Amino acid sequence: MAKLQFHKFKTISDFHKFRGLPKPEHPLISVINLADVKSMPEGENSILLDFYSIALKRNFNAKIRYGQQKYDFDEGIMFFISPGQIFRIEVEKHTTLNQSGWMLLVHPDFLWNTPLAKIIKQSEFFDYSVHEALFLSEKEENTIAAIMQNIQQEYHSNIDKFSQNVMLAQLELLLTYSDRFYHRQFLTRKISNHTILNQLENILTNHFESDKLAKKGIPSVQFIAETLNVSPNYLSSLLKVLTGHSTQQHIHNKLMEKAKEKLSATDLSVSEIAYELGFEHPQSFSKLFKTKTNLSPLKFRASFN
Repeated sequence: MAKLQFHKFKTISDFHKFRGLPKPEHPLISVINLADVKSMPEGENSILLDFYSIALKRNFNAKIRYGQQKYDFDEGIMFFISPGQIFRIEVEKHTTLNQSGWMLLVHPDFLWNTPLAKIIKQSEFFDYSVHEALFLSEKEENTIAAIMQNIQQEYHSNIDKFSQNVMLAQLELLLTYSDRFYHRQFLTRKISNHTILNQLENILTNHFESDKLAKKGIPSVQFIAETLNVSPNYLSSLLKVLTGHSTQQHIHNKLMEKAKEKLSATDLSVSEIAYELGFEHPQSFSKLFKTKTNLSPLKFRASFN
């Protein structure tokens, strides 16, 4: 395997040139037919884009690593990258790409001063550093491909004052469908998703049943996500669909279980319980407890006497 190569692309034109493609018709937005991309530099190629990339891929016989996780493009076919994120493509020696599909590239300047500039930043799937891509049915794949081709057709036509708005509307529709498909995936891939839920419960139980709370404090959402090898946004989105609660709410619910146990079954003071549960200040514990139960810790304890 050749040595690691790093490629940074500031413009869509530079990316086209790297892929051996003609200069883009529009400098700020481009749709690439991946069947036209026949090769990649062999070895490990780390790539950083200064623009958004949404790829719909099939038969991709290289490996993509993002967020230190490998994407399983043997099955999954949709992949989202936002500006400034680094991903790695591993290409074996003498590999010829037989991929098909589409790639949409959008420079942030194309979205400048439009509502979509904020919407796209809030699209959670651009943050998912997970080891699986978005799985689509044939019908869903055709829907996404058609939207990308509509965008391509628009900038191939004579550009007029309506062109950008038409393309922005198509892009917003694509993001809406992507959001729908991700939430559908949370529900349909039950085995994988419930495995993550079980692992979460095991992590919290282990942390709460030992003395880790007092020594290390309350586990953060970031810590939980890293332990599960998923991004914080992905984990919270998944949990909200499966349970109705975010990761932070799961942590707080576990805290309240332990707090109620200690208040009802021990003689420890509220301050001692707060410190054992990882709170630096007893007041913070009392405030959270009252928010969650509508009772102060002392009133809750008194209800058992």
